[in-house]
Amino acid sequence: MDVALGLPVLVGLIAVALLFDFLNGLHDAANSIATIVSTRVLRPQYAVFWAAFFNFVAFMVFGLHVAQTIGTGIIDPAIVDAQVIFAALVGAIVWNLVTWALGIPSSSSHALIGGLFGAGVAKAGLSAAVWSGLSKTVIAIVLSPLVGFLLAMVLVAIVSWASVRSTPFAVDRAFRILQFASASLYSLGHGGNDAQKTMGIIAVLLYSQGQLGGEFFVPFWVVLSCQAAMAMGTLMGGWRIVRTMGLRITKLTPMQGFCAETGGAATLFMATFLGVPVSTTHTITGAIVGVGAARRLSAVRWNVASSIVYAWVITMPASAIVAALSWWAVKIFVR
Repeated sequence: MDVALGLPVLVGLIAVALLFDFLNGLHDAANSIATIVSTRVLRPQYAVFWAAFFNFVAFMVFGLHVAQTIGTGIIDPAIVDAQVIFAALVGAIVWNLVTWALGIPSSSSHALIGGLFGAGVAKAGLSAAVWSGLSKTVIAIVLSPLVGFLLAMVLVAIVSWASVRSTPFAVDRAFRILQFASASLYSLGHGGNDAQKTMGIIAVLLYSQGQLGGEFFVPFWVVLSCQAAMAMGTLMGGWRIVRTMGLRITKLTPMQGFCAETGGAATLFMATFLGVPVSTTHTITGAIVGVGAARRLSAVRWNVASSIVYAWVITMPASAIVAALSWWAVKIFVR
């Protein structure tokens, strides 16, 4: 551990981390509300309040396994200092802002993990990485959209079979109501997984400065601060990405919106309980593609889906490079 920071610097870094959490909510608001908005079950201004509430209360449902993984399972906490945390956050925030401005639904989660990895390697070389935690996260990059895709497809098949004797009007009306429940579950999963990543960052910063004693844990005030920051970001919305997620990938009915949200929520619940920091963006996109493909493959605009995949592939390397450059820039400036 490095020399202890002064209180203003420590508070400033925590504020930067909470800014990332706010931008995460802003950037990923589309994940929580895209389907319920595109199916016209809720207007956007009401949908963001709905999503923000369930994002905030998520800490009452889930443990803090994901925060533990981020805090101790990506890079060795012994090499973490203020410079590493600052560079990691810069890498993640810069990439989030670039993709938000372009309307690309990339992953805030993997931007943060890439930033943390890049900053850690810039300081201590490849030995800084905790490869077991990183490998688990990389595997999740592939599995989370696939699981969301498959669950959504299966749900479409089950629901279509169960409602075969019902009129289209009755099915539409029923799933408009059910979509409130599925959107709530998805927002709960989003708040449970994504906010914990910033909790882990703040907790490992406090640990590196000796503020937690000799044991790593997440203080309750950190939990509340991160959930509130994400909820506020969600309230601000991310309308460019809503259009891509809810309208451009495939056209959704309320029944399909319900299946996409439920498949995505189930994936997030499993990952969060296992402590795996998955991408909510990957998960819901996989689920939306799944419901579109269940109807027919041509219902999915594969050119849009493929451009999103390209953004996913470059997110971790791009944020890692920005973070490493930021670490060196701070080192040169401080010197």
